[in-house]
Amino acid sequence: MRTPFRAGRRLFTRAGALALVTAVGAGAALAGCGGSSDTSGGSSGSSSGGSSGGGTQLALVGYSTPKKAYGALTDAFAQTSAGEGVTFSQSFGASGSQSRAVDSGQPADVVAFSTTPDMTRLVDDGIVAKAWDANPAKGMSSDSVVVMVVRKGNPKHITGWSDLIKSGIDVITPNPSTSGSARWNILAGYGAMLKEGKTPAEALDYVKTLLTKNVSVQDSSASAALQTFTSGKGDVLLDYESDAIAAEKAGDSIQYIIPKQTILIQTPIAVTEKRSHQTQAKAFLAFQWSQAGQTIWAQQGYRPVLPSVAKQFASKFPTPADLFTIDFLGGWTKAKTEFFDPASGSITKIEQAAGVPTASS
Repeated sequence: MRTPFRAGRRLFTRAGALALVTAVGAGAALAGCGGSSDTSGGSSGSSSGGSSGGGTQLALVGYSTPKKAYGALTDAFAQTSAGEGVTFSQSFGASGSQSRAVDSGQPADVVAFSTTPDMTRLVDDGIVAKAWDANPAKGMSSDSVVVMVVRKGNPKHITGWSDLIKSGIDVITPNPSTSGSARWNILAGYGAMLKEGKTPAEALDYVKTLLTKNVSVQDSSASAALQTFTSGKGDVLLDYESDAIAAEKAGDSIQYIIPKQTILIQTPIAVTEKRSHQTQAKAFLAFQWSQAGQTIWAQQGYRPVLPSVAKQFASKFPTPADLFTIDFLGGWTKAKTEFFDPASGSITKIEQAAGVPTASS
């Protein structure tokens, strides 16, 4: 199996989220949303400046996919009274790598990851507050679902999970040792098999077949995997719905299928503890959970977690027929141990036996 690792993708053309800026002004009345968190910092991943103005700079460290969305959010936040004079340094990369970098001391005021275990690592080490998810959104910035990205016209006639393990179908998905997206993809396929009535052993066998016989490339992050696919490699890419929407908007010759059975992707965000600018960091979190902020998330292809905005965009984000959450699989603590533990996880063992690089999770 070939498993090249690539740097992040050129993310997509700006989606005009600044059209919302004028609606944001009042959004500075920032209700108590917020979590609190740590003092660490970024990681491997591209860095870019944010916003306008002067006095306070916040370090935002996140997983690779929502780089564009955070650009729109930080720009809009800068137009509010709470965001006046706030700028951002931004670092994006594979979720697990970003979390480990912050845990090792890289400065961060705001951390945003693909999976809850990447946040839990920082909670356990006192970098993020234990009550980080004590808010109406339960600490989640936005939602998505796992989709199947195919070539325009769907020449291989992909309709569901069973098609991915057919002979001759080349699947692209990132490496689960570094990528939160990869873990969501694997759990989506595993859970889909359970939803179809298969036993846990049969569901794991499906995932093993997929990873060892049909997946040809495992990049380090979702963004790198998308670049691999749009560059011409593979028949199917497992990815976030938001990534697929952005790729379509960017003019890539793709389309995407929301399978009947898929998992709801819930992505955590928090502020860090012991930093100098917690007031501004919490204000940014409150803004991204506001009506204006959640509308920006929706415009960028993410499912809003604010019910009023979710209702407004319901037609854009149809609910899959058999949507399930991580709770269906016993929650993240169980799933991480059972599947991704670096010593005993069933997926880790499958990857190692196939010669795929694995790293400590």
